[in-house]
Amino acid sequence: MKEVINWLTTDFSNFLWSYVLIIMLIGIGLYFTFRTKFVQFRMIGEMFRLLGEGAASSSEKKGVSSFQAFCISTASRVGTGNLAGVALAITVGGPGSVFWMWLIALIGSATAFVEATLAQIYKVRDKDTNIFRGGPAYYMEKALKARWMGVLFAIIITITFGLAFNSVQANTITSAFNNAFGFDPVWTGLIITAVTAVIIFGGIKRIAKFAEWVVPPMAGMYILIAIYIVAKNFGELPTVFSLIFSNAFGLNEAVGGGLGAAMMYGIKRGLFSNEAGMGSAPNAAATADVSHPVKQGLIQALGVFVDTLVICSCTAFIILLSGVYKSSESDGIILTQSALSSEMGSWATIFVAIIILLFAFSSIVGNYYYGESNIEFISKNKTWLVIYRIAVIGMVMFGSLAQLATVWSLADVFMGIMAIINLIAIVLLGKIAFAALGDYMKQKKAGRNPVFHVSNIPGLKNVECWGVDEKQSLKKDA
Repeated sequence: MKEVINWLTTDFSNFLWSYVLIIMLIGIGLYFTFRTKFVQFRMIGEMFRLLGEGAASSSEKKGVSSFQAFCISTASRVGTGNLAGVALAITVGGPGSVFWMWLIALIGSATAFVEATLAQIYKVRDKDTNIFRGGPAYYMEKALKARWMGVLFAIIITITFGLAFNSVQANTITSAFNNAFGFDPVWTGLIITAVTAVIIFGGIKRIAKFAEWVVPPMAGMYILIAIYIVAKNFGELPTVFSLIFSNAFGLNEAVGGGLGAAMMYGIKRGLFSNEAGMGSAPNAAATADVSHPVKQGLIQALGVFVDTLVICSCTAFIILLSGVYKSSESDGIILTQSALSSEMGSWATIFVAIIILLFAFSSIVGNYYYGESNIEFISKNKTWLVIYRIAVIGMVMFGSLAQLATVWSLADVFMGIMAIINLIAIVLLGKIAFAALGDYMKQKKAGRNPVFHVSNIPGLKNVECWGVDEKQSLKKDA
């Protein structure tokens, strides 16, 4: 068993990320970018308008608003990957890894648009809570008629996000608090575990409210600190950009193998952070109560930009301006704490501990929901959901105390497999998302607030939530 795990986390993982996923993520991202006519760039103004529209209506809707769905997905995206993951990518892959993070976000946002739009089209309404749910497992079953594929995906995402990634997030919190305050990981872990239990047993509405209240201020505080540090070191920015681009394409890196390392770690940590194409964020996107699937597709494309181009870039600039990436420290969160402390003073170590508590804990809550949605897909028996919740709570406590190098490596492998399954599905179904985008643009040009109906796309089948009754109720809302 040990030999199998070692093979999975070394040879197989390197092959997966160095060849298969790099080709698929970039190739498919470019395909979607061209087929949607660069939707992530030409419709960025519409993305912000929709986000404001969703925020304004969040208190009025009985279900989950577009803004709340954005916050749930951002809660999962914004976490360890943004602070610890970026620091480690720069340390191991070099400054050039930042460029590849940016690239995967720029082209990956088109992929995020497609998968979120599909999740909206094929979402279902939960009969017990009257709230929508959906995601890759659902569109694999309904659109591809491949329930086996959906079940496989559901199992992998539940293990990866609900259990493995949540262990990593909890471990990052306890490490940050131990470094800042000297807190015993046992007590920190017990507190995190207790609060997690209260929130996840409260259901999706409590998760949505938590994400809506926590995500915007925590991201805002971190961005303001980063802006201050960048402004303080404004004269050094040309050097930082030169460092990033020269390491991404430099001759020395290409000869020494550094180019491959920068590319692999940049794309790996970029995907871990923004989740574009992985198939996780569509689970949150499906919960939104919107008048047209494309609205949530655009919102989720914006989420990729916010996560990588804004928050990951904040960490990257802090790390590179401080120079701590040259150290031998292997704990990413301690690297980020050290970088901030060198720029802001010793109090910054405490600040990062608090920010990582909010970032990582919001990820625990968002990650949990991805598992819940897929447990419901596999079986309607509520016993399995209770068992899953108990397992999540147990893994949060385990992660608070364990050394997680192997768990992190295994999570990378599962994340890669999950992404491959989802990418195959959305390539096969991409034409449906393209048609939905065309319908949305046609209605916008006619001066209407776009409203979707199953008949808007000829031949569309196995769609539950966009029928005649749905159309009438949505027209009233519009």
